[in-house]
Amino acid sequence: MSNFSQERLMQVLLAPQISEKATFIADRNNQVVFKVAPDATKPEIKAAVELLFSKGDNKVEVLSVQVLNVKGKIKRFGRTFGRRSDWKKAFVRIKPGQDIEFAEGGAV
Repeated sequence: MSNFSQERLMQVLLAPQISEKATFIADRNNQVVFKVAPDATKPEIKAAVELLFSKGDNKVEVLSVQVLNVKGKIKRFGRTFGRRSDWKKAFVRIKPGQDIEFAEGGAV
């Protein structure tokens, strides 16, 4: 599959990004949105999705990966200002006709 260690690939994807925009993109462009590790690369994200969501005969094939760095918001706590951490978002396009299941019975 790839020359990445399986241990590293298990740490690349942190969580699916579930929002109204992510649902719209999933329906329209056959893309799934993930929150990923800040140091993850596009080939690592592609390999991680193909490894984690392919089960038996149901192979998931990734066509493309787009990455977006999200800057943390500045928040105020009384008189002091704090800042949320920066994070990375990945838009993963899968082959038409395939789907990714996050939980038993649910598919995107």
